Amino acid sequence: MSHSVGQVAGFAGVTVRTLHHYDEIGLLVPGERTHAGHRRYGDADLDRLQQILFYRELGFPLEEVAALLDDPDADPRVHLRRQHELLTARIERLQRMAAAVEHAMEARAMGINLTPEERFEVFGDKDPEAHAEEAERRWGGTEQYAESQRRVARYTKDDWKRMQAEVASWGERYVALMAEGEEPSGERAMDMAEEHRQHISNWFYECSYDIHRGLGGMYVSDERFKEFYDSMRPGLAEHLRDAITANAARHA
Repeated sequence: MSHSVGQVAGFAGVTVRTLHHYDEIGLLVPGERTHAGHRRYGDADLDRLQQILFYRELGFPLEEVAALLDDPDADPRVHLRRQHELLTARIERLQRMAAAVEHAMEARAMGINLTPEERFEVFGDKDPEAHAEEAERRWGGTEQYAESQRRVARYTKDDWKRMQAEVASWGERYVALMAEGEEPSGERAMDMAEEHRQHISNWFYECSYDIHRGLGGMYVSDERFKEFYDSMRPGLAEHLRDAITANAARHA
């Protein structure tokens, strides 16, 4: 089965002009042509195009791509392994860059006067309450938000480290509780939910049971919060939400 140049351009997300250029320089010469001279691309051509686009995405110039693909001694599997390694390395670099930008944004949004080194040290592990921009968008006009802003403006590096230590300790104990099969409605789970509520009240704002229930729902519905909690243990976000609900009902 062969495909027209327009179809291949659509598959690959490139322009027809790009495919014409690749043909003209000998980088990707279609395996077939119609009697009218129209290009037709077979499976082998599509495989080669995929390799070309991989290398182009990695920043290789066209001349080097051609030399790599036309090497008579190169096994196609070697190309795939090389591309996988290069793409994995790039992904890791981009993730580190994204994390660095995110950490800087969080530190700046909180008004914390730390050196870059201290910011990375403090925010290396995300605190679920540290999404300052999201918090402002959702709750910027509330008393709770204003109180949170007043408090965090006074926190030092040691304060943030102490807060993180509390979060880490709570997380370890909640993971252990789940591993032991504790139901969200169990006494220990509800006690851990209450500790979670108290942590927010102590560090950020007075967290009522109604507010806590809303937060519990957000920990599941918002992928960022869900990822944070589920990174401790898969299913922890939903378990915590249910424990928060049970704890709120217990104190109603």
